[in-house]
This record gives sequence, structure tokens and C-alpha cells, in this order.
Amino acid sequence: MAYKMMLACAGGFSTSMLVTQMKKSAKQKGIEVDIDAVSETALDNYDDLDIILLGPQIGHIKGELEKNYTIPIIVIDQMDYGMMNGEKVLSEALEALEK
Repeated sequence: MAYKMMLACAGGFSTSMLVTQMKKSAKQKGIEVDIDAVSETALDNYDDLDIILLGPQIGHIKGELEKNYTIPIIVIDQMDYGMMNGEKVLSEALEALEK
């Protein structure tokens, strides 16, 4: 089963680089994932997601999103985001999905 993940940031560009690193890590681990990157304004256009990951710069919208979604929503650690640590971000997302 492939997990469907959405990463959102202010513009969508920086998260697309992180998505690349996460997909690389998932492939190395043999994990099936479907990961997309969008801007925060495009989040409303998506459903059928398993998890939403927010860039640290838009972490303040987590509470608002939790009113509209029943799936896990996590704010990516600022250091992991800045270092584009796809392996760690993927691991945290998978942990949240297993809870």
C-alpha cells in the first residue's frame, strides 16, 4: 500500500526539493509512497491524503487545518527542513501514520 503524503510550504518550491529526498529514501527502504509538494493555498484542492506535512514557515496553520482534516498533520522540524533531510522527515511521517 502506498501512503499518499502532501508537503506544503509558502510557495511549494522548497518542499519539492525535500520531496525528492524523501522519495529517494523511500525507494532505498522499499517503501511505496506518493508524495507531492504544493503551496499552502493549494491544500484545499486535495483529498484522499494519508498525511499532511507543513514547512516550518507555515506551521502556524496546523490548528486551522486540523479543523478540516482527520488525518495526521505534522510540522517539519526547521533543522530537518533546512538540511533537506528527507530520510528523517519520511521516518517522522511514517511514525505519525502508525499511531
